[in-house]
Amino acid sequence: MTKSTSPGILLILLAAILWGTTGTSQALAPSGAHPLTVGALRLAAGGGALLLLALARGQITRSCFRNPLITLLAALLVAAYQLAFFKAVAVTGVAVGTMVAIGSGPLFAGLFSLLFHAERPDRRWLIATALAVAGLLVLFIPAPGSTTEVKTTGVLLALAAGASYAGYTLAIKRLLPGNSSDAVIAVVFTLGGVLLLPFLFSSDLGWAVTPGGLLVILHLGLVATALAYLIFARGLRSVPAVHAVTLSLAEPLTAAALGILVLRESLTLTAAAGMGLVLAGLVVLGTTRSRKAAK
Repeated sequence: MTKSTSPGILLILLAAILWGTTGTSQALAPSGAHPLTVGALRLAAGGGALLLLALARGQITRSCFRNPLITLLAALLVAAYQLAFFKAVAVTGVAVGTMVAIGSGPLFAGLFSLLFHAERPDRRWLIATALAVAGLLVLFIPAPGSTTEVKTTGVLLALAAGASYAGYTLAIKRLLPGNSSDAVIAVVFTLGGVLLLPFLFSSDLGWAVTPGGLLVILHLGLVATALAYLIFARGLRSVPAVHAVTLSLAEPLTAAALGILVLRESLTLTAAAGMGLVLAGLVVLGTTRSRKAAK
């Protein structure tokens, strides 16, 4: 592992761990919290906090808007991810929705890099992604005798979320050169939050003003969004985008661990094996020396 990429890898892993708390946080939200409203509030709170921080530091400059089409695309994909992911989880369940959405992210990242940048994913990425995705598949295998039905609509929405995540990661990577990573994230997420405002105007937000609801929104917005993406953007400066998306598979691994420790979900042998495979993939990507410099 090179000195130049090691800090970036650790930052992205930390960001993924913070993202992994979103499922548990949503599970602890007061009754009446609609998945789409939760996603919109998360982005509004997180984007607003990021924008205020960037403005206070004087980081919002004209150069932040020199690529308006890519900035808008990133914002659209950020908003699309919120809608697709939270709806997918509502339709097909937390386990399958999270596995398909986050597990498909590295595959879409590699595909998009090949199609739009003519970049072939290296062997390290292929091995790490194969291990991690296989682990996620094993992690969420239904227990024997389970009657859980995987709904096609939910799976398609989860795949859309995975594609959106990979897409906005690559887009943000393109916006970073010459700009503050904090400013780029602030602009993109604020615009994404603006795009989701209609969902807030048409929803019952009574649950969000209760103490429990406020705590959930503050955690999702300030910790799992603002702080996590600030860390993620800084990590992206020294880590290839396709590697970053694979490293973020630590998110569902964290979510599964929290489900066991906090929500008292049972740990089966297959789940333990799946978590081990995901961890092995992260170790491969995090400790093997990269063959080419990060872009």
